[in-house]
Amino acid sequence: MKILIIEDEIDLAKSIVEFIGKENYLIDTADRYYDADEKISLNDYDCALVDLMLPDGSGLELVKNLKKIRPKCGIIIITAKNTIDDKLTGLDLGADDYLTKPFHLAELNARIKSVLRRRLFDGSDEIIINEIVVDTEKRQVKVNNKIVELTRREYDILLFFISNKERVLTKESIVEHIWGDNSNAFDNFDFVYTHIKNLRKKLIEQGANDYIKSVYGIGYKLSLK
Repeated sequence: MKILIIEDEIDLAKSIVEFIGKENYLIDTADRYYDADEKISLNDYDCALVDLMLPDGSGLELVKNLKKIRPKCGIIIITAKNTIDDKLTGLDLGADDYLTKPFHLAELNARIKSVLRRRLFDGSDEIIINEIVVDTEKRQVKVNNKIVELTRREYDILLFFISNKERVLTKESIVEHIWGDNSNAFDNFDFVYTHIKNLRKKLIEQGANDYIKSVYGIGYKLSLK
């Protein structure tokens, strides 16, 4: 899962990253409006934490942009402004939840999990794709009730495919989603083939059908057809 934290209080942002990083999320941060806006335009996120009070722009504008450009992204507003108008405006724009500072990091983490479940997995911790069962809470994958030992990257790639069933995903989009800002360090994305090859092999060895298809010249897709 890929999370964007938009927060200009550096210490708070660091605390959030350290706490929710234990969930093995891939996390990007932005402490300015234009930095956040650029990341939104370039990357696909599963959930964004948006501070309404930024030094160079309005967090509500970022909520609008997220809903327009990344409609599947869950949004949690975080702000020190505890007014009903801000809350209602943010929710009316499409935010999923709202937290007022100061808040407990454990509560924030629970809210993120709740938003991800509602947005991506119909409110459940368990995703069932025929004989494949993914427990997002335990980060565990089973095929025909047998555990499949996946690396962190293989698990994240599988979840990305499941979140985008029947959609063709380019190597570029996979790398940007799974590796985030670090994607700029790669000269090419050929290594994605190796990760997907290993993922497919492990699933098939445990009795799964080969749902991940290569789309020549473009990328891959998870197809149940």
